Amino acid sequence: MSVALPFIAFLLAGAFAAYHRLRLAVWAAITATLLAACWLLGANQAATIVAAIVVAAIAVPLLLPFIRKPLVTTPLLKFFRKVLPPLSQTERIALETGSVGFEGELFTGDPDWNKLLAYPKPQLTDEEQAFLDGPVEELCRMVDEWQINHVHADLPPELWDFIKHNRFFGMIIPKEYGGLGFSALAHHKVIQKLASVSSVVSSTVGVPNSLGPGELLMHYGTKEQKDHYLPRLAAGQEVPCFGLTGPFAGSDATSIPDFGIVCKGDWNGANVLGVRLTFDKRYITLAPVATIIGLAFRMYDPDGLIGDTRDIGITLALLPRDTDGVEVGRRHFPLNSPFQNGPIRGKEVFIPLSQLIGGVDKAGLGWNMLNECLAVGRSITLPSTASGGVKFAAVVGGAYARIRKQFGLSIGRFEGVEEALARIGGKAYATSALSQATAAAVDRGDVPSVPSAIAKYHCTTMGREVASDFMDIVGGKGIILGPRNIGGRAWQASPIAITVEGANIMTRSLLIFGQGAILCHPWVMKEMKAAQNPDLKAGVDEFDENLFGHIGFAISNAVRSLWFGITGAKIGAAPGDDYTRRYFRKLDRYSANLALMADVSMLLLGGKLKFKESLSGRLGDVLSHVYMTSAMLKRYHDEGAPQADQPLLAWAFHDSVHKIENALSAALRNFPIRPVGWLMWALIFPWGRRAEAPGDRLGHRVAALLMAPNEARDRLAQGVFLTPCANNPGGRINSYLAKAIAAEPVERKFLKALKNSDIEALDFRSQLDEGVREGWITADERKQLEELRELTLDAITVDDFDPHELRAATYYDQPQHKRQPREAA
Repeated sequence: MSVALPFIAFLLAGAFAAYHRLRLAVWAAITATLLAACWLLGANQAATIVAAIVVAAIAVPLLLPFIRKPLVTTPLLKFFRKVLPPLSQTERIALETGSVGFEGELFTGDPDWNKLLAYPKPQLTDEEQAFLDGPVEELCRMVDEWQINHVHADLPPELWDFIKHNRFFGMIIPKEYGGLGFSALAHHKVIQKLASVSSVVSSTVGVPNSLGPGELLMHYGTKEQKDHYLPRLAAGQEVPCFGLTGPFAGSDATSIPDFGIVCKGDWNGANVLGVRLTFDKRYITLAPVATIIGLAFRMYDPDGLIGDTRDIGITLALLPRDTDGVEVGRRHFPLNSPFQNGPIRGKEVFIPLSQLIGGVDKAGLGWNMLNECLAVGRSITLPSTASGGVKFAAVVGGAYARIRKQFGLSIGRFEGVEEALARIGGKAYATSALSQATAAAVDRGDVPSVPSAIAKYHCTTMGREVASDFMDIVGGKGIILGPRNIGGRAWQASPIAITVEGANIMTRSLLIFGQGAILCHPWVMKEMKAAQNPDLKAGVDEFDENLFGHIGFAISNAVRSLWFGITGAKIGAAPGDDYTRRYFRKLDRYSANLALMADVSMLLLGGKLKFKESLSGRLGDVLSHVYMTSAMLKRYHDEGAPQADQPLLAWAFHDSVHKIENALSAALRNFPIRPVGWLMWALIFPWGRRAEAPGDRLGHRVAALLMAPNEARDRLAQGVFLTPCANNPGGRINSYLAKAIAAEPVERKFLKALKNSDIEALDFRSQLDEGVREGWITADERKQLEELRELTLDAITVDDFDPHELRAATYYDQPQHKRQPREAA
């Protein structure tokens, strides 16, 4: 033992210093003190001397800069410069335009949770709340999904007028230009509420307030452009669209073939310097009704009319719809969800340089501009749309499952339906927290590139999963389309959000971890900038500080991963209350695991990592769920840590940590360098995987919350349009819940008596008459059961139509011979 004691002291000192991230000098002092104690306690002197020599061999050269920099740092810098993967212009711009918020803490392996909890609780102003309670509520009351989707295949004229008159298109435009000047949170709340009643309405309102001419002009427009266009956009005098995607440039937007050549041409009767454009765009939302078109194209100046650069780069411009040569094509028909969407084309279209967004000074900076606006747009519109739909499914699905009965029981009492309800409830809590967190980040002034990708991918993915579960629960009420339908259109529209603003497959496998590992890592971006410094001496000084900070960081995360794995993350200080403290400890563990895996993957795979999309996607899942669970905990504490919400939080949290461990496991089992994968498994899962998916008892509690009035259900329902009006069958179903529950004891008593009787009445009303005569129920209870039958009938009734009502109107506009079925070829 006396021989081993100095080495045990050496290891313990190193582990302690690494866990607590102490400086190298502090580690050396602690280790020297322990070795001195070993000497005095009678440990083997030779072993103690060997341990001291090892400490000196490590500490002396690393603590003395005049030894460390020439012998260690400079050779490593030269090597790093050789292996540093080249960044394309696209990748460089994507990394340089984003900012880092709390997501950066998740890559440290030791997040400052107090920083998260100290963020102000997101709150609406009185003016914003009044808008939600007034114009937004009124617009929701006006929405008739059947009229929009089947009859008009568009918003009726009165809805267009209402949206424009109440400046829904100007929510983000400052008041000085006639807009509403709302916060990102208010923007989120408006889109969420509209989406709970109609995805067509929410997308129509959402697009002008996200990526489009309005936001681009606010950030980059010239004074003349702002003064002219922003008031017109805010008042709805101009309807905007933005053309980015084309047939040969979808997710790879930087490869757009659309081009503009700098030249002279005629504009408003004068010969001016401008750009002659040729373009072909598709999938452009609002294009068929747009009056002003934003356009992304690659700009060329072959004759040097505005400078020495020939290939200027991606540039953005504004084209009035009536510009000569602009062709707005016919409408696309996206999955029977008729929001205005279609192609735009143009050949040899001339515009003056004054129509470039930001003028000539912003020519070639289009991709930078788009990246910032894409991050903000992804943070709000798509996550908010998903959140509105998922929360609607949770509240209305729970009410329907309680009201609808089969085999004498509410269908929500069957465990299979309970499982689906639990998934819906947990995901509703998660999407609500995640979408609000990203909106709050925008309001704090962040450009949340990584959180926006996380929110876009996971909210829309969960939205599609919830749509599937909801359809399973409501059955025919969701399948049969018509004015009474409550799920069919959401089911049809759910894949749309998966594909737009960057396809979800690409977002998961490339963007989330690909950007996060560099942009959010505390050292990598600094090291890359140091390595690119042309001044070798300055680069060495900068690289030296960052390199050894990174090395200590990596060692610390290895130690922390092992410690948390051995202890099950059950030991250590953590914020929160008695209920959530254990959750924060778990997230400390997964943060350390993520940071360790990121470092090992980048070190050993280098530039090849961006081609390992499966590994990148799995590590992106880890980052996403750590971020998502932190958003849930923030929401829980912002709302006063209500005990009633704990089942929802617990289900969503355990679902996420189960997915985190599955993703880590898959990443390690498939790590390209197998021995490294085995070593990392020992550090991350010393006792194997332990996280389990939410259990049946927890699922039962979540389902029960959705099927009865309570404060947790009310909080989950906030921001959803549930007014029980004629055009809102979901709102009517929800309004019936309390009455249905109140009638259940009477219904059970009546059915039990009926079963044990010998009366011959077969229809419901005759049976009620017998029940009153026999004394099973009172006259008031009879009325209660009649009301229950009526509201149940409204809840479950579906529509039917004459055949001609389902035919397109154009069918009757064609000559008789064109309406005959074609013969088989």
